[in-house]
Amino acid sequence: MLIATALISGLGLGSMYGLLALGFHITYSVSSTVNFAQGSSMMLGAVFAYTLAVRLGLPLPAAVVLALALCAVYGALVELLAVRPFALRGSNAWLIATVALGIIADNSVLFTFGKEPRGFQMPWANGSLQIAGVGMSPLQLAIPVFGLAAAALLHLVSRRTRLGKALLAVVQNRDAARLMGINVTLAVSAAYAVSTVFAGAAGILIAPLYTVHSDMGTLFGLKAFAVAILGGIASAWGVMLAGLLFGCVEALITALAGSTYTQIVTFVLVIVALAAMPDGLFGRAQVNKV
Repeated sequence: MLIATALISGLGLGSMYGLLALGFHITYSVSSTVNFAQGSSMMLGAVFAYTLAVRLGLPLPAAVVLALALCAVYGALVELLAVRPFALRGSNAWLIATVALGIIADNSVLFTFGKEPRGFQMPWANGSLQIAGVGMSPLQLAIPVFGLAAAALLHLVSRRTRLGKALLAVVQNRDAARLMGINVTLAVSAAYAVSTVFAGAAGILIAPLYTVHSDMGTLFGLKAFAVAILGGIASAWGVMLAGLLFGCVEALITALAGSTYTQIVTFVLVIVALAAMPDGLFGRAQVNKV
């Protein structure tokens, strides 16, 4: 029973890691850059939704949609201010620039939203479900379903739609894509917007299980990046499955050995896995033609 409960909790937590990691996958696949402020994007999703729904009294569906739209704007601003100026010059300074922008976002929320953690209750998430004799929150079931649906949708969009094919063209050859009339700058900006929407959705989904505060995304963002690398950052399904695996392992360690050892053991396992499989559990080694 203890292991079953831990696995159910781990699936919900792992799906949230997977959603954040999908954001890393999207930006890396399109632009070969990542947003190290992804944890801040998750926090902003939860803070925006809480502010709109609780403080301003908007209906929850409207608050969620507007919060995700604001997250998309934030993602586009990250690309415009912290990535594009350096990427155009071939500089890797976007690494620290995205970190700095995330710190600015965290501290701006700290000064405006406050430092006290706040509970964010969703009416439909209350109650308990019984599955195979194990009690669980409806939210613990909704998060994995949403995460897997997001990975499936991302796969379908990238393979079956004009937008997805345009993004794939940008990935394969930017110059050729530009000659074919594809707006490469807009494609990269859209990738950053979508990545922060995924992070914001993860923050909104996880908020009722935890609390909403200014630094809630810091550790989650770090773990999500580890998940993205572990799954093979170029594979959408890979990072989602790695997130589920990471969450389940983390929950099992917590249940069996205690929370004191959770971070130590999980990250040691990540290091061992990457030492054995440098391209990730579900990634493929890239072949460069000379």
